[in-house]
Amino acid sequence: MPIDCKHIRNFSIIAHIDHGKSTLADRLLEWTGTVEKRQLKEQMLDDMELERQRGITIKARAVRMEYRHQGELYELNLIDTPGHVDFHYEVSRSLACCEGAVLLVDAFQGVEAQTVANAFAATNQNLAIVPVINKVDLVHARVDDVLAEMEQSLSIDPTEVIKASAKAGIGIDELLGAIVERVPPPAGDPTAVLRAMIFDSHYDSYRGAITYVRIVDGTIKKGQKIRFLETASTHEVLEIGQFVPQRRACEELAAGQVGYLVCNIKDVKQVHIGDTVTIPGDDGAKAMPGYKPPQRMVYCGLYPSEGENFEELRDALEKLSINDPSFEFAPESSEALGFGFRCGFLGLLHMEIIQQRLEKEDDLDLVQTAPNVTYQILKSDGTTIEITNPQDVPETGQIEEFRQPIVRTNFLSPVEHIGPIMQLCTDRRGIYLKTEYLSPTRAMLTFDLPLAEVIYDLHDRLKSVTRGYGTMDYELVGYFPADLVRLDILVGGKQVDALSIICDRRDADRRGRSIVKKLRGEIDRHMFEIAIQAAIGTKVIARETISAMRKNVTAKCYGGDISRKKKLWAKQKEGKKRMKSIGSVDIPQKAFMAVLETGADRQQQ
Repeated sequence: MPIDCKHIRNFSIIAHIDHGKSTLADRLLEWTGTVEKRQLKEQMLDDMELERQRGITIKARAVRMEYRHQGELYELNLIDTPGHVDFHYEVSRSLACCEGAVLLVDAFQGVEAQTVANAFAATNQNLAIVPVINKVDLVHARVDDVLAEMEQSLSIDPTEVIKASAKAGIGIDELLGAIVERVPPPAGDPTAVLRAMIFDSHYDSYRGAITYVRIVDGTIKKGQKIRFLETASTHEVLEIGQFVPQRRACEELAAGQVGYLVCNIKDVKQVHIGDTVTIPGDDGAKAMPGYKPPQRMVYCGLYPSEGENFEELRDALEKLSINDPSFEFAPESSEALGFGFRCGFLGLLHMEIIQQRLEKEDDLDLVQTAPNVTYQILKSDGTTIEITNPQDVPETGQIEEFRQPIVRTNFLSPVEHIGPIMQLCTDRRGIYLKTEYLSPTRAMLTFDLPLAEVIYDLHDRLKSVTRGYGTMDYELVGYFPADLVRLDILVGGKQVDALSIICDRRDADRRGRSIVKKLRGEIDRHMFEIAIQAAIGTKVIARETISAMRKNVTAKCYGGDISRKKKLWAKQKEGKKRMKSIGSVDIPQKAFMAVLETGADRQQQ
């Protein structure tokens, strides 16, 4: 029996990383009796091994709960979201399926950069916001200060804020009541033509693609034929159900409900996140506006360390891309590494997570090239091209203008750390915009910074200069002209394409020297001398030499004529020369990452 729309509430929990989102979700599952106490474990919704290890949420998850309020039974659909800046796209997808959001703020740490970004994202989608201060039972909780910060930065009325502790179970009943009262029911018509939105999916090796849907209008039943509008494909619904939090089959889902479909879809390309599901034929509903396509900001090459694993890597990437549409890949080849893929990610943590998932879930051994951001080049013939690989940069004569992505970065920190943050941003060619005081002790600084400077080590440096109290959030402003060059690395006279980077001309000298110095320590000695050079075009700007391993060929010559020794040395030299012309240099994986680490050397100079 489908539930009436007015008894359904769809909501997300949004918060900065580590403010207790997953713990609150666990507590709601326990409080509503969705999961029995004996089955409850920490981070119940973080079912990916990597999420549990790192203590962060990576994938959005959906779960259905039942709650009785003032004698009436309500269906609550919680769509759990990640908190890290790299996964902001996952958050935006989840919010599109909800009518309300629980905004969680830590009672000690207060309003953080991601709190502000997520709160604005929810407000822009006209969601009802239920503000909560979590961890009020901590000895050092600053509840009154945090209330003032929320009022100052987010315009939230302090009287509406619920004081809770997810760990101790304080204020959970009050929160559930507030969700029922403040979050509006979904505005859907169960008798209209079927219209549902795909907001997520994952690949099951036994059942094929499992599609997560939010029913907007109409009803969907088991055995019914449905049509995916974007791929124009028709499927039969083999199983339909909801997450509680494991999959539980049911006979039908009606307007306003959230659940999953299994249609025996074996081709992962047939499921598109943001696609509309309706009935086949001319009577079907029109497509809903999907999601804005995610902007990949960081690119790197992924290569199998064993060349023959290329097909396995392709299959693993295809499976991952259905589960995570914010990442993309395309085949590429490199002289140094063979065949592999150029992959695009939302940020550096996203890249690290994808690489770890490939290595753990698919047992692949990967070589990863140094990451770079996307650039734009205006060529002298008037065309504009996007560069995701330093190898694609045209000759200097063809470049009219080189543009780099600039991001508006907000830093939240205690006021005593304003000086070090300003120094940090000035060193990275940041443009200062403004300072806002959230309270007498905390401030928000805004800078425009080149994205390339942000993604490498800015977050780590921020944590160290603010003793762990600073947080940051950024959004792309656009592409702006800059004096950029391609820095090539030559090993033994041959250019290693996978080591090329794009950097600011003023930085090129320092980066070049730093890279060749690092590579000298990473590459083993060979039987012949190896020159490592950094060059811009044909001009070499730095060089290091790895001397050859030498055998003492004159060990058997005791005294006697020096010409005998000279002959042996000349013969050895000839052999080394021949070896150098045919020998190849082995470059280890660590050497590719050495290129990345040189960004941190700025502070030691």
